[in-house]
Amino acid sequence: MSSTEILLNGFRKFRKLYYEKSPNLYRDLIKHGQNPRFAVVACSDSRVDPAIVLQAEPGDIFAVRNVAALVPPFEEDGLYHGTSAALEFAVRGLHVEHIIIIGHAHCGGVESMIHKQEGGEDKGMFIGAWTDLLRVARERALADTPGLEGDALLAASERHAVRLSLENLSTFPFIQEAIAAGELNLQGWYLNIFDGALEIWNPDRQAFSQVI
Repeated sequence: MSSTEILLNGFRKFRKLYYEKSPNLYRDLIKHGQNPRFAVVACSDSRVDPAIVLQAEPGDIFAVRNVAALVPPFEEDGLYHGTSAALEFAVRGLHVEHIIIIGHAHCGGVESMIHKQEGGEDKGMFIGAWTDLLRVARERALADTPGLEGDALLAASERHAVRLSLENLSTFPFIQEAIAAGELNLQGWYLNIFDGALEIWNPDRQAFSQVI
């Protein structure tokens, strides 16, 4: 079996499930359009696909994926902002009710940022500049617990990265407007896929609480 045949077999299973057993699902999504209640910002990591982790059906979530599940701050500079464009479409075009940031354990993007901040060489063309947006997460982790290093520093920085992305969401005018109108809710989740655990940020307690 060729490497791509694995994916083609997957498509055959998908077609059988959603076109033979549930033939009206996609017809309705085309006829009525997509109307997801949730926009999810998740990492590109192949192990944390939100549709699989959340067992979502087609049309349930509008997924935005990038390195480290990062939301950059709002900028109007005429350049290219894929994540910001997706968020704008989710809020203004689809009128989602929730935006959920899902960070995760053992995130290579956050680890890359820490490596660079600790003097390691940045060998990439784009990754270093992107993950530099998370350097405050490491600084806050160390401010909370001086002397953190290794996996402990990584885990703390990952959680702070979720919080930082939540802060950045609030810099977008169209998100501010939707929140003020009571039409949008923001949440930050931290997924440890390796232990099957999920934590949700509680702004009132200023802490993550494990729910699963």
